[in-house]
Amino acid sequence: MLTWALVITGTLLLIPANVLPVMTVIYLGSGDPSTIVGGALELYHNGLWGIALIVFVASIAVPVMKLVGLVLLCLIVQRRWDVSPRQAMRVYRVVNAIGRWSLLDLFMISILVALVDMGAIAEVAAGAGSTAFATVVVVTMFAVRAFDPRLIWDVVEEKHIAEEKIAAAQVRGKENSHRENG
Repeated sequence: MLTWALVITGTLLLIPANVLPVMTVIYLGSGDPSTIVGGALELYHNGLWGIALIVFVASIAVPVMKLVGLVLLCLIVQRRWDVSPRQAMRVYRVVNAIGRWSLLDLFMISILVALVDMGAIAEVAAGAGSTAFATVVVVTMFAVRAFDPRLIWDVVEEKHIAEEKIAAAQVRGKENSHRENG
């Protein structure tokens, strides 16, 4: 239940994280706020496609993939989906591992804000989008920690117990049928 609450919170916070400006670069007295997508596109158009790809992956793809993975894991456990436990554990490990990469974007903003403070010439200010994005990162990290991967194996165990009960009932039914006929 806690994992669901954290996943929903993270999903809702993705909206302001991607809509609100994450930073404003002011150069010689003028500057425009930039969103995550806008920043990645600006980097791409300026020929910095490698950095643009890193920003896109770390800031958009990773959080979305992490939330989708967490939703799948929660549904597997809650709905008792018939999924290979090894595949579900692989999803869990990937979700757990990729979460740290979202911090890369915040690290870059922090460095920019700290280093680029040249008074009247240039200034970088973090925006509300970066706060929302940081919260998404932290909330999804908590969601991964709140999810108990042993529940995946409990689903498999419950299915095996149910199958054994059905098989035992079928054997008893055949034995009763033989007694009545014999």
